[in-house]
Amino acid sequence: IQLLGLHEQIKKEYGSNVVPAFPPKKIFTLTPAEVEQRREQLEKYMQAGELFLLTARLSFYLFFGFETQQIPTEEVALDICLSNGQKVTVNILTSDQTEDVLEAVATKLDLPDDLVGYFSLFLVREGVDGSLTFVRKLQEFELPYVSITSLRSSEFHIVLRKSYWDMSYDADVMDNRVGLNLLYTQTVSDIERGWILVNKDQHRQLKSLQEKGSKKEFIHLGQTLKYYGYIKFDPCITDFPEKGCQVIVSAGNNELNFHVKLPNEQMKEGSFKVTRMRCWRVTSSVSGGGVSAKCEVKLELAFEYLMSKDRLQWVTITSQQAIMMSICLQSMVDELMVKKSGGSIKKMLRKRHNGSIQRPDSQQTVKSPPLLDSPDPNREQIVKLSTKLSSVSLRGISASNSANDISANDFHGNYAFEGIGDDDL
Repeated sequence: IQLLGLHEQIKKEYGSNVVPAFPPKKIFTLTPAEVEQRREQLEKYMQAGELFLLTARLSFYLFFGFETQQIPTEEVALDICLSNGQKVTVNILTSDQTEDVLEAVATKLDLPDDLVGYFSLFLVREGVDGSLTFVRKLQEFELPYVSITSLRSSEFHIVLRKSYWDMSYDADVMDNRVGLNLLYTQTVSDIERGWILVNKDQHRQLKSLQEKGSKKEFIHLGQTLKYYGYIKFDPCITDFPEKGCQVIVSAGNNELNFHVKLPNEQMKEGSFKVTRMRCWRVTSSVSGGGVSAKCEVKLELAFEYLMSKDRLQWVTITSQQAIMMSICLQSMVDELMVKKSGGSIKKMLRKRHNGSIQRPDSQQTVKSPPLLDSPDPNREQIVKLSTKLSSVSLRGISASNSANDISANDFHGNYAFEGIGDDDL
């Protein structure tokens, strides 16, 4: 009852359309199995609610300090960046939420309605060397214009990027000219910034396909490369396998991948599968603040992991991108659950999109920018390459099957999500 009361308070504060749904209560006496199911539903609700409140609170601290702002509702121009740095300017209202802006971008690019849900808007910070730090995915309750302008820094941008993890969904996107080119520019960008590993022979093949304008073939080859579709985070600190270790975390393929530098300077690589995480949490602590002082927020992501049969262990990552990491994990779980239930991710994403507000008539459809021109439609398509990740060795780091791995992909035991195992990945 107390939890339901808190839920109603949150709905009044933020609106019922953006707050996680509260698990329905049954009238009749519950069986032991139903009691356990109810417990799991409440646990998932509390985890989702905690992340929602944390994101909302941090948005307040990071973007507004401790002062409130009154932003008048008016029409403004907002720049949205594509993966290659190209900007798409859309006319929106200052009061438009994330879904409204996403729809405006899709309209400007002529991206079909049924593909809008395959993409999301992300807040990123660009370094002086051109590197990108993914701060977080913009949440539904956010006002993108207010979020970006309140930062008062040209370092921050809003970027359009695909929002799914399973590369099999690339086929849906590539069937459309605009979707194909968005996916192509993202793949090229990820390779150029080193997120996707490429050896010399693969680089020559990719360059040849790029010169021919063979974008589908380019993506198919990219799908075979290690870390295709991953998001790479900035260097941070972890307590695994030892406290105080430096680590580079990447999220993708239903896992968190670790490149760890041990205190003895030895490098190790390993991965933590989301299906073996019993739960995770994001914690924050705020210091400083006030009218003149700048507040500092320390974020940590901790997850309880099945290291071996009957042995769970907490692993903690201290990173300013902890919220983004948590959002990545949650979206991976959502995809796996939809796939396991036999549902369609396209339908799930369409449902989200159809709930958004329709754009005014003044937002006219325009032709895609020159960089999104389609390849020659008469070009012969090659046979689809295997989507299995190739075992590309990392410079100075052991290959993923070596004895130095810090995780055990061969763990056995009960998985965190009932009915989901490695065969479902």
